Amino acid sequence: MTVEINRLQWKCRRGMREIDLLLREFSRNSFKKLGSEDLLTFDEVLNYDDQTLFDFIFKNQSIGNESHEAFINKHLKKFSKQGNF
Repeated sequence: MTVEINRLQWKCRRGMREIDLLLREFSRNSFKKLGSEDLLTFDEVLNYDDQTLFDFIFKNQSIGNESHEAFINKHLKKFSKQGNF
């Protein structure tokens, strides 16, 4: 499991500063709380490019996948609203 967590943390490093900070903060605070299914979904979410993630998180533009959007709404948007990054 540690190898998988390390791989996901590395995948959180992004080119767009806002997304990089958001994902790194989430990985520091929430990885240990996620089950294996949520970790798999998070891995899939990380496959989106930075602009797509930014547009969904900050501009509410759909990414076209309901399960990914639900995960982002539940886990990532709360960090962006609280200014935790």
